Amino acid sequence: MADCGLTDNEAAVRPGIGQMDAQSRELERRTKAFALRILAFVAGFPKTLVSDSVGYQLVRCGPSVGANYREANRAESRDDFIHKIGIIEKEASETCYWLELCEEAGIGDAAERQWLLKESTELLAIFTRIGKTAKSRYRKPRL
Repeated sequence: MADCGLTDNEAAVRPGIGQMDAQSRELERRTKAFALRILAFVAGFPKTLVSDSVGYQLVRCGPSVGANYREANRAESRDDFIHKIGIIEKEASETCYWLELCEEAGIGDAAERQWLLKESTELLAIFTRIGKTAKSRYRKPRL
């Protein structure tokens, strides 16, 4: 599989708001792995109207967490970074919601559903903390 991300050398000095450290690269890897597991989880759903509808929502919001995080790491400004992290928080929260519905409705493999619920909750907490930290470290100049 092709990897369109930055190589380690490119990531060391990236344009935008700063350098991408090993922790950021690891979180990009983690969110991509999460996206792939969401796709595999949904692929195993039975073919019903309910599971098709829930699956569509999960396929839309789950992988969006990683895609938007990749974009945030290439933000053009601190404001752009903060905005993109806010979008990630919303997508992570929505993913948790749809996984909770799967849990309560018994849709999908139980063990995988539990892992995805735990991971989505952890990712939501991580991105919420990143957003709060970024906002606290950056004060817009008053005009």
